[in-house]
Amino acid sequence: MSDADLEQIRAARLQQLRAQGGSGGGGPSSPSNVGGDSGEAQKYFGTPLSLLTEAEREARSTILNQILEPSALDRLGRIRLVKESRASEIEDRLIMLARSGQLRQKVNEDQLKELLGAVAEKERQGGEKIVVRRRGWDDDEDEDD
Repeated sequence: MSDADLEQIRAARLQQLRAQGGSGGGGPSSPSNVGGDSGEAQKYFGTPLSLLTEAEREARSTILNQILEPSALDRLGRIRLVKESRASEIEDRLIMLARSGQLRQKVNEDQLKELLGAVAEKERQGGEKIVVRRRGWDDDEDEDD
């Protein structure tokens, strides 16, 4: 595909996202437009990469290149292939830690594994439990003779 074809596809997708979001006062990453039909305002982080503009994706990529060692960046890429939402959540946490000044050095692969474990543990604890209560089977209709 040529650059012109890609630009045309991006423009069509952007138009489609704006149409879904209603009267959208901003781009596809604006809080009024993120989330599509749900109507809930989401913050910039936590949005799927498909909804981010090219500049926003590039900014995230630049930040991640600065705070991750190559091995950790590679692992994060493999995680993205399996589960994009998990990778986005990890990226959001890493960027938040970097912006708040809590990262003193580049994150290596072992530290990334620890962060993944913490996210997985939070997910397990925070998950809702569905309880199905089944009533005993009673055949009253046949006894009414």
